[in-house]
Amino acid sequence: MKKIITLFTIFFCAASIQAQSKIITQTMQSEVLKAERAYTVILPASYDKNPNKKYPVLYLLHGMWGSNSDWAQQGNAKAVIDRLTNSGESCEMVIITPNAGGGDPRDVWNGYFDMDGWEYETFFYTEFLPKIEKEFRIIGDKSHRAIAGLSMGGGGATAYAQKHPDMFCAVYAMSALMELPNPGVLPDGDPETKMYKLNQSVIENSCIKFVTSADENRKNQLRTISWFVDCGDDDFLLDRNIEFYQAMRNARIPCQFRVRDGAHDWEYWHTALYECLPFVTRNFGK
Repeated sequence: MKKIITLFTIFFCAASIQAQSKIITQTMQSEVLKAERAYTVILPASYDKNPNKKYPVLYLLHGMWGSNSDWAQQGNAKAVIDRLTNSGESCEMVIITPNAGGGDPRDVWNGYFDMDGWEYETFFYTEFLPKIEKEFRIIGDKSHRAIAGLSMGGGGATAYAQKHPDMFCAVYAMSALMELPNPGVLPDGDPETKMYKLNQSVIENSCIKFVTSADENRKNQLRTISWFVDCGDDDFLLDRNIEFYQAMRNARIPCQFRVRDGAHDWEYWHTALYECLPFVTRNFGK
């Protein structure tokens, strides 16, 4: 019995001293948005121990109605990160979750694209990303920078990489808003409302049309990125994700596509992280 207790104690202690990542939340004042924006950073376990080491970075985007804290709180990202890093399935990386929303899109701004009154894409590239990659020890080149996201964030991640193929080595899109559920059809409403402008921005930044209208030079640029699309079989955006994959296939742009059992919810996105982190790890440094 004593031997069993001793073995259990050793096992428990070994598990308790496994490397742990660290979550911090900070804010910055944006001149572009004329507002303060929060962001969450998940730092790898060795970050404080190795002050001279630089890390690859993953920008992990939230969905509509969400905020920068979603992945840490609802997605339980830290537990996934620690488990995959300690098992060797994922490398250490800095993970950044910005805030492109923060509430009901009928009342507060949501969206990763520029629109009248909310130039978020300009903010991301001219203020946010430069600040992040200066403040934290990030390698800061294409081969060590990836982007991923869920729903609205999945569409944002895809569109960002499409427009800036020189900046990202890999994209992992989960249940992505590649286009409105009813393509090209704006819901009825006042064109001056935040929700109307958000829907319009999704149409104007259709990830599907970007591929179908791309010339050969643009297609070659998109081929320098590793693409992964992950969507549940009960997701209301499944058809749009299928259309995106078909457009990529017709354009002969390599793209992994997975349809798993699940819906448009956090149970699905949490499990997607177990595929996402090893995927971007495999593509860092290429």
